[in-house]
Amino acid sequence: MKDILLLAHDDSGQEARLQAALDLTRAVKGRLTCLDVVEVPVVGADLWVPGGHGFLVEEACEQAADLRNRVRARLAREDVSWDWKDAAGDLARCIDEATGLADVIVASARSDGLFGVGSRRLAADLVLRSKTPVLAVPDDLRRFDPAGRVLVAWDGSAPAIAALHAAVPLLRTAELVVILEVERDTIVSPAEDAAGYLSRHAIASVVERRRRITPSIAATIRDEIARQHIDYVVMGAFSHMRLTEAVFGGVSHDMLKHSPVPLFMAH
Repeated sequence: MKDILLLAHDDSGQEARLQAALDLTRAVKGRLTCLDVVEVPVVGADLWVPGGHGFLVEEACEQAADLRNRVRARLAREDVSWDWKDAAGDLARCIDEATGLADVIVASARSDGLFGVGSRRLAADLVLRSKTPVLAVPDDLRRFDPAGRVLVAWDGSAPAIAALHAAVPLLRTAELVVILEVERDTIVSPAEDAAGYLSRHAIASVVERRRRITPSIAATIRDEIARQHIDYVVMGAFSHMRLTEAVFGGVSHDMLKHSPVPLFMAH
């Protein structure tokens, strides 16, 4: 894990994303790439005025330039290797083109208004669209400690396995790795399988099992985060169909909305 991609945008989650990306880049001795996408606004016919569309584009470009100047000045003072990419057009296409060699994408977990959409939706889209893991960061994060205390939310599903595989470089440096299995009927393989896999990578872990005694599995995970003083969570995303989770609720949506710590997610 060496190439970190940060989604840069002037919104309420920018500082938290930047801090997490810097902390992660330092920890892996990697390179940080900041991607700033200027989306071309779509103006409905009923809102059209002469020159209005051009004004919106110009305003978006000015905001992007201001952000670029501020963040580049900040990065120049940091002890990390970095570069900056500007892109314009469709957000999804620009991200797809930039993701190529990235090992992880740093995005916001739940701030609203990022690129004109709720970034909880954006984080979910990134996990599902890309084979690249996403570090979803709460807006109030002040520091990300990759070498801290980690909780692996385990159900044995393919997404959980993908997240565990991708997180191995981080877990090697962790102070504590807790593999949490919340008892339910859909466990594909036991947490001991995950612990055995990590042990073959010279990573010690502790298996914890909890009954689902709180309103949801996500709430049980958050209880464990608080009890174990966890710094971040490794979890698979959207083990079920995303539409089903969106309608009926699900662990992924719930954690993106309410997790107090960053989520290292893969699908």
